Order: sequence, then structure tokens, then C-alpha cells
Amino acid sequence: MNQDLGLKVLAEIMHWSDERAREEYRWLRLMARLKYDGYRDFQAGMRFFESLATWLQQFDRAERETAYAFVRSRLVYVGPIEMQKLVEQFYPKTMRERLVSTVAAQRGIPAFRVLGDEAARSDVDRLRRQTLVMGLSDGARIDGVRHSNVGLLTNEQLVLATQLDKEKWEDLLGNLREDLKDEQALFRLVYLVDDFAGTGTSFFRYNEKKQKWSGKLWRFKESIEGARQVLGSDPFDPNWELCVHHYIASSTAAQAIGERQELAKDALVGDGWAKAVHISFGTVLPTDLPLGVVEGRDDAFIKLTQTYYDPIIRTKHTDVGGVEHLGLGYGGCALPLVLNHNTPNNAVALLWAETAGGDRDGVAAPAMRPLFRRRQRHV
Repeated sequence: MNQDLGLKVLAEIMHWSDERAREEYRWLRLMARLKYDGYRDFQAGMRFFESLATWLQQFDRAERETAYAFVRSRLVYVGPIEMQKLVEQFYPKTMRERLVSTVAAQRGIPAFRVLGDEAARSDVDRLRRQTLVMGLSDGARIDGVRHSNVGLLTNEQLVLATQLDKEKWEDLLGNLREDLKDEQALFRLVYLVDDFAGTGTSFFRYNEKKQKWSGKLWRFKESIEGARQVLGSDPFDPNWELCVHHYIASSTAAQAIGERQELAKDALVGDGWAKAVHISFGTVLPTDLPLGVVEGRDDAFIKLTQTYYDPIIRTKHTDVGGVEHLGLGYGGCALPLVLNHNTPNNAVALLWAETAGGDRDGVAAPAMRPLFRRRQRHV
């Protein structure tokens, strides 16, 4: 759709006066150009204006102003530039500080003295090469980590997943020992990297039904146990440490991940497990970001999340979050959040859910039209 035509359609849908339309057009053009038109999962031939017009029409005329005000004042959109900054900052702000603090502790000197000490600098260089970075999903952007740290991190210490076969482990160790000219060299630090944590349940949680821990952290533990079996030896130093880094996390997830890791210490600790676990985040979203945190602020839009809701979006996978009604998103996170590469299901469902509507146990459910279509991991 032509942009000017799209704006006229929006004005008609919203019943804006000419003066109000001119004001909104300026903001809409700016935000579409700088951010929203770049969303990766718009349908072919559709951009933000078309999506917004379609989305607004699912609401009654009297409710459209509430829906539009939500987009205008509450929506948080993390674009590729912001995400790239978080990826680029991963090494200098997080990983490098860990390397320096580890060497400082080993040598019994203050961290600020490490880079001024030739022997300590050499230890940092060796420890950097003994660090293995593993992606927990496509969102880990391991290619971006590599490109932004050329000369510091090598291809042979960056891997896209945690489930590796014997040949890959042997290749990683072989390159490590060749680079360090040490046939006994092992990995000392392991970084698990992911893009976003909304509740932290995907990363680590206790499965009440199965009475055991599960999630990406547990699968990583099983993976390295399997690696030891197929290799016949341990790829990690006896005193290796695990570092977990998310580029973005909700305040709830930032707290929950650390708490669950502490609660599961007895289950995690065993032969060959990490000497220590360190949790870090590129940025943590404000505690008052979710809808409903500030009394009265979001009441009108929260009502829309209850009215325009199709229960068919609930699945066995979403039940893991502990909330059956997904109007406020997975786990009831109530986030007004969109990530450029995909909208998390922790966001309010009106942003991402797409259904045809219909009879749900004798109740007519409305069709849900997404503003930013979500690419579902579980179908």
C-alpha cells in the first residue's frame, strides 16, 4: 500500500480531525522509517501502516483510541541497531571483565593492576583462548559476536549450539591445543549466550509433573556429560566456570534465573560440574515496564486483552509458564515488547497472536489480528 494512502486509511479508521491526523502522521512516518517497517516477520507486501490499520479494525470504534495510545506511548521496540549494540558490548563489558577478574583472583592482585602486569596480561590472553562461547538459540547472534571481536575471539571457540557431536568436540580441543601450543590445554570458561529471557523458564525450571529440573541449562549439563563419555576425557579444566549471558531480560527473569540456579545447586553439582556459575545481562528491562504494575495506568488496555482473546492460543508449551490465560502473554509477563527479529510470547497477546476465531466450547471467540506477527517455535 502507498504510504500516503495508508495514512489516510488510518485517519478514517480512527476518525481523526485534519489537525490530529497531521500530528499523528509526523510521528507515524518517523517511527515507521526508523523502526517498525524493519520488523522481519511482516507478511509479504505489508509494512507497519498496513499492519496497524488491520490491527486497529479488530476493536470497536470506541476502543481504538485506547489501542492506538498503547502503541503510541507504551510499546517498546528493540530494533537491529539496539540489539547489535548489545552484541558488540558483550565482550568488552561482560566477558573481558570476567577474564580480568578471574586472573586477578588467581594472582591475588586488584583487577586494575592486571593489564599493567605483563605476566597477568599473558594469563588474560591464555584464558581468553580457553573460553568457549556457545549459543542457546539463533538469537545468540554468534556471528555478530565473532565479527565484532576479530583478533580477540577465534572461529574455533564460538559454536552455534550446545549439543555437539564427538567430532566437533575433538575439533574444538584440537584447535585450542594447537593455538596455545599445549597438548594438555582444556577450556576454563564457558559462556552460554541467548537473546531474551522473559520468565527464565525456557532457560531453567523445575518440572513438577516429572519431578526434575529441565530447560536449556539442564540440557547443557546432559550434553557435557555425554561429551565426556564419547571423548573418554573431560574437555573442561577441573576448575572451569560457567557464565550465562542474556542480551535482554525482564526484571522478573533476571531475578528468577539466579534464584533457580541457587535452588538447583544440589541437582547440578556433580562430577565435572562448574566450580562457579555467573549470571549476566546486557540490559534488564525496568521493573515498572509490564502492564498493570503502575496502578490505573494500563487498565483500559488490559481490559482489551481480556475481551479480544481466543483461548486456542493456549498450548501445553505455554502452560509451562504457569498461566493458562495468555491475554498478558506467556507467564503473565504483560510486556509491551517487540524484538525486531520476532515478538516474544511474553508480550501481551494482542501484539502477536493470530487466530481465525470461532466456537470455543460454546463461546464465540474473536479472531485475533497481530500487529507484529510472531514466528512460533512450537506449532
